[in-house]
Amino acid sequence: MTEQRETSDDAVMTRIGQAVMLLHAGDREEARNRFGRLWEQIGEDGDPLHRCTLAHYMADSQDDPGDELAWDLRALSAAEVLTDARLARHDAAAAVRGMYPSLHLNLAADYAKLHRPEAARAHLERARAASDALGDDGYGDGVRAAIARLDRQLPRE
Repeated sequence: MTEQRETSDDAVMTRIGQAVMLLHAGDREEARNRFGRLWEQIGEDGDPLHRCTLAHYMADSQDDPGDELAWDLRALSAAEVLTDARLARHDAAAAVRGMYPSLHLNLAADYAKLHRPEAARAHLERARAASDALGDDGYGDGVRAAIARLDRQLPRE
């Protein structure tokens, strides 16, 4: 039973990855449709790792900044409820810690688009504080650079 469950979990992550590939290839509508079908299967109470991952990318497929914010908030909420046991099973604890800078950066960008600079600054500071979990690699460098860019773009108080 456990082996079947792990295979099922892997299948969900594979399907999320396939939709992400569509998103990165520019087919936002098809990616959004696939993410939506997966979300219906996973559900609001489904596996938090799946919900976090799917919502994180679903946000990127949105055209409306309010919808993007809603999905980014779902991603952060799911990340916050991940259990140690779930993370250990997927050996993903470091990966999730590494997602927090990006999750907060995305929220900061969402709030900036919605002309809510105070909320944007608050999440930008959270992104910066969490950035010590990022590796010294292309992903980490990219997130740190995006934090710095958004910091320069946001109005000062």
